[in-house]
Amino acid sequence: MQVRFYLLLPILFLGNSIIQAQTKVGWSPLFDGKTLKGWKNAQHDTLPEKSWSVENGELTFDPSKGHGSDIVTTRSFKDFDLSVQFKISEGGNSGIKYFLLPNTSLGCEFQIIDDDKHPDAKLGINGNRKTGALYDILPADANKLYKPAGEWNTARIVVKGNHVAHWLNGLKIVDYQRDSEAFKAAILKSKFNTTPGFAAAVSSPILLQAHGDKVTFRKIKIKELY
Repeated sequence: MQVRFYLLLPILFLGNSIIQAQTKVGWSPLFDGKTLKGWKNAQHDTLPEKSWSVENGELTFDPSKGHGSDIVTTRSFKDFDLSVQFKISEGGNSGIKYFLLPNTSLGCEFQIIDDDKHPDAKLGINGNRKTGALYDILPADANKLYKPAGEWNTARIVVKGNHVAHWLNGLKIVDYQRDSEAFKAAILKSKFNTTPGFAAAVSSPILLQAHGDKVTFRKIKIKELY
């Protein structure tokens, strides 16, 4: 019996290691559907203002409830697979940001906007301000995928080192390498061309933008990549 016990020990430890590894790479919620736990104001270590509220498993920014600021996760992330469902109001504008410059709201942005009715969607170069675009830098071929204002869309952002991809409703629409000459050239043509260190962060919080228009998020989850 004693021999069998020693033989089983490595198996037990191996089994525990497999379970821990599976947990480590699995999806984790960034929003529990009930509270704002895990989120704070982007510029201060304070809770989000009342313009951010939770109801029926949804996180909503509503400017009619008072002034509000961008909110960020209380944790930073490096390599990750982020999934967020969003619903923009008619004529609305918002975004999901990552690679933030320290203590700012400046960073790479997965654009969220009413492509049909917000004027900013018509600006930029080749549609780089439309839904799913890397805002003002790289366009997204998202017109055929984008569901109009008032309907749910699913954003996905995958970061692994310098490689980044944006997905919308299950299809990849933006793909870039941060260290490529093409990406550097695109930044030089954007409004961020005089922002030192833009898109250079190794890790940062995830930001949900309060842009003055009502927007709702749900099923916010992340998988850290190793």
